[in-house]
Amino acid sequence: MVSVADVSMMEKELEEFILYLKEVKKTSRNTELSYKRDIAKLERFLNAQGITELSKVTVTTLQSYILYMEKSGSAAATVSRNIASIKAFFHFLFRKAYISEDISEDLKAPRIEKKMPEILTTDEVNRLLEQPRGNQPKDLRDRAMLELLYATGIRVSELINLKIGDVNMHVGYIICRDARKERVVPFGAPAKRALTDYIKNARTLMLADEASDVLFTNMSGQPMSRQGFWKLVKYYARKAGITADITPHTLRHSFAAHLVENGADLRSVQEMLGHSDISTTQIYANMSQNKLREVYAKNFPRG
Repeated sequence: MVSVADVSMMEKELEEFILYLKEVKKTSRNTELSYKRDIAKLERFLNAQGITELSKVTVTTLQSYILYMEKSGSAAATVSRNIASIKAFFHFLFRKAYISEDISEDLKAPRIEKKMPEILTTDEVNRLLEQPRGNQPKDLRDRAMLELLYATGIRVSELINLKIGDVNMHVGYIICRDARKERVVPFGAPAKRALTDYIKNARTLMLADEASDVLFTNMSGQPMSRQGFWKLVKYYARKAGITADITPHTLRHSFAAHLVENGADLRSVQEMLGHSDISTTQIYANMSQNKLREVYAKNFPRG
């Protein structure tokens, strides 16, 4: 049985580490809880092995823990996150001179196979965008939101946070902002028509406060929520006869995949999507190559 003394062998160091994350790294509360949970799991493993001092932990011990997680059925993503937590913690311990060397330095995360995102065919997209057919303010708003989301590939959080001043209707682009930077994303004629119609004939009727600069509101005149727009997408997908379980992010994936499929270069797509690393955008090129291989295998007489 593990004693109380054993259980708390890293308590002081772990509390210092969490304080460091909070005050120096400015991490979120959820991130801090995640690190704390991961390190606590490692500590329980060490206790079960009879290791009750940090100086007794070796790289072999840590590798054994990783193997233990994998054999216990932990997903590759979970193992990778735990390794990241362990590396951050042991790097902190080394910098604070609690240990003489950083034994976590050479730990390798398992390869995570990236799932291909769900995308819609162009026919499915067209059917979806055709669904808000009426001329009531809600119909005009829904049509504008769906058209703009597919035309730009922006995130749903970016869509619902747009301000009226972020839209340049004359040139045809929107400005998306986050904590680090802003980017300019163009949109085409169908989105421009839908947006013009909404802004001209519906937006002011829907606003609770006429002075508000929010672009899209709910039926109460307040800013549209993620959940509210998610429900709209689900509703119109059912009306369009789309059987796939789609989300607003499906339109973002479809935007990118259709651009690449039609010859857009990855750097341009990366910039429009706001990806910091082009390897994230590369998945759409892989999807396009897979589709080409399928067409080749199906149609080439000597395939």
